[in-house]
Amino acid sequence: MNQRLARAWKLQKKARNYLVAQILFAILALLRRFPAERGLAFADRLARWIGPWTPRHRLAVENLRAAYPEKSEEWVRETAVANWGQMGRVAAEYVFLDALFDFDPSQPPGTGRVEVDGIEIFEQLRDSTRPTIFFTAHAGCFELLPICAATFGLEVTALFRQPNNRYIAREVQRTRRTHSGKLVPSKAGAAWALAGVLQRGGHVGMLVDQKFAKGRLGTFFGRPCRTNPLLAKLARQFDCDVHPARSIRLPNGRYRLELQPKLDLPRSENGDIDIDATCQLLNDVVEGWVREHPEQWMWFHRRWQVEPKARPAD
Repeated sequence: MNQRLARAWKLQKKARNYLVAQILFAILALLRRFPAERGLAFADRLARWIGPWTPRHRLAVENLRAAYPEKSEEWVRETAVANWGQMGRVAAEYVFLDALFDFDPSQPPGTGRVEVDGIEIFEQLRDSTRPTIFFTAHAGCFELLPICAATFGLEVTALFRQPNNRYIAREVQRTRRTHSGKLVPSKAGAAWALAGVLQRGGHVGMLVDQKFAKGRLGTFFGRPCRTNPLLAKLARQFDCDVHPARSIRLPNGRYRLELQPKLDLPRSENGDIDIDATCQLLNDVVEGWVREHPEQWMWFHRRWQVEPKARPAD
């Protein structure tokens, strides 16, 4: 009987995931019929309408209240709704990435939809043989960052976490492979793949603001969370530079992409990179970004869910 229930539950979950994926694909197919600006605006409005009816909206509101106890209830709710609009744009931007990225290094600044800060850093890295790790967060149109790097001759191998819905994951991976260079799914063997890239003097990109149950304990917005130590471990192993990079949505459908100077990573008494302190530094950098543009970060995930665990070895 238990096996029958388990099989029925598995089939029901598979059917639900398939239905959700088909609805999403239908919406994206519809968006392809619009020019980029109209398609993104439509996705923004649709997400603002649907999002507040989902269970995740309650989580977003709770997270915003905890992160900003000094803010009013009106601000919290307005920011949560605005955040859904941003997430609608994130989904729709997969359709329009080719149209959105119009940056041309040979043109004067401010002439296109995308502006770039840190051009001189991109150029220095292009001419260097040192391995590099870029890190960013789920904010703005972060998918534009590896496309921007490619404009300067930098191929970035990106670590990414596949969506739980395997039908959506398949489409996301196909799209990201087309636009964003090489990809490494976040699963067993990922660390070895990224280590190989760095050993060859290559460039690696990571999102560092995700929940990681086996991560190092630290804080984010003053609340306990666990952070994936992979970036810190790779930086220590290969003594590579670590650069923050972010995307910011600007008014009128424009974007600013920023590549910031390398971080001075904290070190232990013996001179090695301190894993725990580096994980906290990453959290602090991302928190600073989020505080500048709170509506542009993904508030509806369980970043602060912490389970007791033994401290892993370095």
